[in-house]
Amino acid sequence: MIDFSKELNPAQLEAATALDGPVLVIAGAGSGKTRTIVYRLANLVASGVPASKILLLTFTRKAAREMLERAERLVFRSGSAHISLAGVQGGTFHAFAYSVLRTFKPVGFERAATVMDSADMLAALQVCKGDLGLGGKGDKSFPKTQTILGYISKCRNREQDMETLLMREAPHLFPYAPDMQRLAAAYTAFKRDKSLLDYDDLLFELEKLLSVSREALAWCWKKHSHIMIDEYQDTNLVQARLASLLSGFSRGAFGPSPAEGAPDGETPQGGGNIMVVGDDAQSIYAFRGADVRNIRDFPHLFPGTRLIRLEENYRSTQPVLDLANAVLEGASEGYKKHLFTEKKGGDLPQVIRPRSDLSQANVVAQRIAELLALYPAREIAVLFRAGYQSYHLEIQLARMGVRFAKYGGIRYTEAAHVKDAVSFARLAVNPLDFTAFQRMASLTKGIGDKTCRKLYDALRHSDAGTVAKAAKKYPDFGADIAFVDSLRLRHLSPETLFGEIIAHYTPKLQELYPDDYPKRLQGLEQLAQIAASYTDLDLFISDLSLDDPFEEEGEREHVTLSTIHSAKGLEWSAVIIIDLVEERFPSRHALQRHEDLEEERRLMYVAVTRAREYLGLCVPATLYSRGSAVTVPAEPSPFIRIIPSTLYEEWLEGFTGLARRPVFTPPVGAARRSPFDVPDDDAPGDDALGERPAPPREFKPGPARAASIPPVPIADDAARGEGASAGLISPLRQGESGYCRHKVFGRGKIVQFLPPDKYRVNFPGMGLKVIMGAYLEIEKEG
Repeated sequence: MIDFSKELNPAQLEAATALDGPVLVIAGAGSGKTRTIVYRLANLVASGVPASKILLLTFTRKAAREMLERAERLVFRSGSAHISLAGVQGGTFHAFAYSVLRTFKPVGFERAATVMDSADMLAALQVCKGDLGLGGKGDKSFPKTQTILGYISKCRNREQDMETLLMREAPHLFPYAPDMQRLAAAYTAFKRDKSLLDYDDLLFELEKLLSVSREALAWCWKKHSHIMIDEYQDTNLVQARLASLLSGFSRGAFGPSPAEGAPDGETPQGGGNIMVVGDDAQSIYAFRGADVRNIRDFPHLFPGTRLIRLEENYRSTQPVLDLANAVLEGASEGYKKHLFTEKKGGDLPQVIRPRSDLSQANVVAQRIAELLALYPAREIAVLFRAGYQSYHLEIQLARMGVRFAKYGGIRYTEAAHVKDAVSFARLAVNPLDFTAFQRMASLTKGIGDKTCRKLYDALRHSDAGTVAKAAKKYPDFGADIAFVDSLRLRHLSPETLFGEIIAHYTPKLQELYPDDYPKRLQGLEQLAQIAASYTDLDLFISDLSLDDPFEEEGEREHVTLSTIHSAKGLEWSAVIIIDLVEERFPSRHALQRHEDLEEERRLMYVAVTRAREYLGLCVPATLYSRGSAVTVPAEPSPFIRIIPSTLYEEWLEGFTGLARRPVFTPPVGAARRSPFDVPDDDAPGDDALGERPAPPREFKPGPARAASIPPVPIADDAARGEGASAGLISPLRQGESGYCRHKVFGRGKIVQFLPPDKYRVNFPGMGLKVIMGAYLEIEKEG
């Protein structure tokens, strides 16, 4: 027999032995979530629930297989040879949907449906493009078929229209929204006519079937009395509706749910038995369609829910967890949790403040070199918000000979557009660099390998006539070689040279990569930023050309460079997070919408909780502005500013290296200011220190989901109108206290009212903002 009380902590035990009714398990990072699911599976079967009655839904087949294998080993180890989990149906939502749709035809289909693979989907969409006359050979800017298919899938999973999606994610493609919408409709009709289903159709067709077919819904209820869903915070809207249908809390077109008094004999055998496990604080995949409201609204959508929190962490030291808890304290909503561990000891996390974003790579590389003396390379990771942010660090590690592998983005040495741009720079240094010449020449349509070699030989032998003829025949090639000549004639700094290369290459970039050129351009701008730290062009080109010398050694140990999204579910002994400044983390667009900023907070929490022992947080003091060729002070990320200074060591990069800043200890009896406090210059006595706001409220499901918050219009000094620019300060309106609250920036002090409808507000840590009154909650006097 399994001694559950001996092998599980109290919260895990409660979850593993909760066998009835709807259960929501909020599993904090590193709290033994998988272990809890495994023990509950074993307990269900040991308690007499037939294995065939259990449905385990996960997001990967591998996860389901590993859970079931662990549960089988647990049962075998306990000596319960008569118990078997062989009948448990475990897999993804899509695999389960397909299993049902093989038994019952999709609604409206005359014959059994065939599921398309990715190649089939592309071919079908290509046929539809041809039928509609879209994206012909003459229109190079029309999005590629693969890109359109991706946006069609996103529209389905987010349940958004194409215009809304493109406006938020790809505004450069917005002019094509009507055509892409027409194409999506044609694609849907094509599939229906041919009895075809793509990957996304599986979920929606299953929902439609269960909503209108009493037979199919009853079959599912009879087949599965107990449902378990892992990583519930990552479900999209249709997956949440399927969970409700399968557990009997929603009955489609067949009358009331069990909670509302369903007729006898029509209630699922398990009595609406469903357990979901997840963590709303780790919901970071909204861009894929995941909706954090699914887990937050669960108690409202599933009446009678039993809520269990797993808060004991088995991964990190307490100092790391204290910092993670502080990150979550500023959240405006969510399930309250406090991570703790029984582990003793642990060093404080380090907040490292490099002089600038240009010196940050060197500081991080040196820190990695120090960590390699303490940990194997595989136990060290550097995490970042976006793939291009690691470019400078990649160069530094390559120079030092440190092996690394990158996830969640390609290396700068592997990016086609980066190779294109660098080829111009290499030719400026060495006009007979054949590899660079071949790369540049291939950018011109009509020049293949044979022509390229002929032109290279002509240049090498100073055959001006052949080169002139080629330039006339291929104008783009002529413009490119003239541009290279202009670079060679001038003595340009690496930064200036790359700036000119980017300007010259951008039209070609837009032509070659119409679908995602803004993102690629961002990477090139980062490369130009890196160039600003060099004075020798030869050295810069050499560093750019350094490949990892150990790349072909396969499984050899390496340091991990990863985006945070790609790091979820992983852990390392030492973790460094870089670029923790505003407009990088959180990203610029996240500051415009409350829900986006909150997802960035969750992303920070996920990043911090990847660390077992060492945690370094890099906050550059300044950022280099390539446009103005000056460095400007950087605003630390709000997720750093809210962390009490007692929870970390602070290290500053000076002119002689890194030095630890002494911890400031306030005088005895002095009140400690909260990072959320708003100073009141007018109030006397203790009130001048401000009031510490109430701790974040625990999430309480409401009767309905809140509408999304509209983008916040924020005006800068140049756009504030004549009244503001003239310095006219209008008094506050009668009854207003001088303070306000904003969904994103928190509580602030109103500095002035700008007629007719704007306020200038000082938000602690965020500075002065001018915001329309409609987006502020003005506090009243008294």
